[in-house]
Amino acid sequence: MGRPQQSFNKKEQEKLRAKKRKEKQEKKEARKANPKLSGEDLYVYVDENGYLTSTPPDPSKKIVTDVESIEISIPKREETEEVDKEKKGIIDFYDTSKGFGFIKEIDSDNKFFFHIKGLIDEVKEGNKVTYELEKGIKGMNAVRIKKI
Repeated sequence: MGRPQQSFNKKEQEKLRAKKRKEKQEKKEARKANPKLSGEDLYVYVDENGYLTSTPPDPSKKIVTDVESIEISIPKREETEEVDKEKKGIIDFYDTSKGFGFIKEIDSDNKFFFHIKGLIDEVKEGNKVTYELEKGIKGMNAVRIKKI
């Protein structure tokens, strides 16, 4: 058996690794040669606009915030009047053999899908109904459908 041959790509990768090792060693020696930076060079300040600067902020522009006014949690929901969830519409299309149909809302031209499982009363095309909406897989679906 012959010895494994080194490809051009492997040689290039080895050269890159050796170069990185050399650079890393040089940086390490440079850090050892220079003493640590003075304490003032280590500080960074945030000015009134939120930018990082090397100069301390102006004390005259300091804004005092009341700690009690800061809310960390979700604010409490204000009590509002409940909107009538029941909507009114007309059965626009209903296929009894397949068990689905569409309700056209009276107030607007929106149409909502419904399934036979969402029916409370027997309905047919043209009936006025009340219903509620629930989010379905492909959009809003009418459920709890009652005949008026």
